[in-house]
Amino acid sequence: MIPNLNSSRHLEFEESPLRGFHVQVAIAGSGGQFSDGFVLGIVGSTIEMIASRLHLTAVGVGALAAASLAGLLLGALLAGPIADRIGRRPIFAWDMLVFTVLSASQWLATSVEQLLLIRLFLGVTLGADYVASKALVTEYCPLRYRGRLLSILAVAWTAGYGAASCVGFALRNFGPDAWRWMLLSSALPAAAIFPFRLSIPESPLWLVNRGNTQAAADIVARKFGKYLALPHTNRSIQPTAVLWKSLFSVTWRTNTLVACLFYVCQVAPFFAIGTFFPRVLAVLRVQDSHLGSLVYAFFLLSGALLGLLIVDRLPRRAFLVASFYGAAITLGALTAWPNASSVATLSLFALFSAVLSAATNLEYVYTPELFPTELRASGVGLAVAFSRLGAGAATFLLPVIMQSVGVHAALVACISVLVLGGMGCQLWAPETRNARLADTDGRTRARLG
Repeated sequence: MIPNLNSSRHLEFEESPLRGFHVQVAIAGSGGQFSDGFVLGIVGSTIEMIASRLHLTAVGVGALAAASLAGLLLGALLAGPIADRIGRRPIFAWDMLVFTVLSASQWLATSVEQLLLIRLFLGVTLGADYVASKALVTEYCPLRYRGRLLSILAVAWTAGYGAASCVGFALRNFGPDAWRWMLLSSALPAAAIFPFRLSIPESPLWLVNRGNTQAAADIVARKFGKYLALPHTNRSIQPTAVLWKSLFSVTWRTNTLVACLFYVCQVAPFFAIGTFFPRVLAVLRVQDSHLGSLVYAFFLLSGALLGLLIVDRLPRRAFLVASFYGAAITLGALTAWPNASSVATLSLFALFSAVLSAATNLEYVYTPELFPTELRASGVGLAVAFSRLGAGAATFLLPVIMQSVGVHAALVACISVLVLGGMGCQLWAPETRNARLADTDGRTRARLG
């Protein structure tokens, strides 16, 4: 029986106290993010080995580094509308199995073309998971705990990225096939999380928006008990013919612009510097680039944990703007101090990584909050696609810029992107910290009449 929405003994769905199932959903989502961070991070440990054995040029190195990012762009664009039309669960439940198979197949690659193709499809799978995971976890989270639960995904991504550095460090002396072992290892976390994904049902909020209130109520009663009331609606929102048109409608275009802008400006320098961090350190005369990468990874994880602790304590907009300017200042100090010692260089990079990593929590928290349920997956997918376009371009261009005009010019380019992100968010970013998803959906219902 559907809960009585007018009964005072029923809490609204988003006002639920924290339950074990909320944590279970967050952990199931975080497994995909760990795998994503790992597969994107491990290429930084392997790329120099692959380049030397396959005699790659700077363009070839950039293409290999950017292959998964290009696939992510395509996967996010395709999966967003699909997840909004057929639901979040079909993608969420099965994409980690596909990811496991593709990751394992990297061991069999015998040419750079094969490896590029595999990593492109890995990226497509990851793009689909980004969209489905963020939408599904967001729609299960209680308002009071949404920031912290979604931040678990950000911490998991950073942990995966950092774990890749540790695995790369541990396997670096495994002979001529060390790079194969490193790439193969990315299959393990995906295989481990796949069984847990199968136990997560469809998003109740998505079902309500499709008019399937009884199925949504059954899920809520089974997982949380019968004391939670789903949002009441007399209208079923059907998938629009052109979801992109809706995202750029008068109602949502500012949110769409902000989501794309902040995501691009945040991840472009993050991926560009992270992927080629050992090479950047070598140019800056830091002797042990492997040790430097481990220090960088440690502060990435520390920053992500810090972000988890403060994300619900600060206004989203203030956190976002301050992180852009803070990261730009640390890179600016590094650029203005070309003769810094190894310790000073690593310290500035560590501070940069901690600030930017703390802010990556907002990719998981803020982006889904900007869109209503019927457009959430498409909006997140579009933002992810734009971000990976920027990250892929930055990752492709960074080694070329370093080779042509030097590492300091490359750092200045990263600073410019960060300042652009800070200025754009200062002008246009809305505040969403205390916004209920049901109220966001109500804006669409009001427009529909």
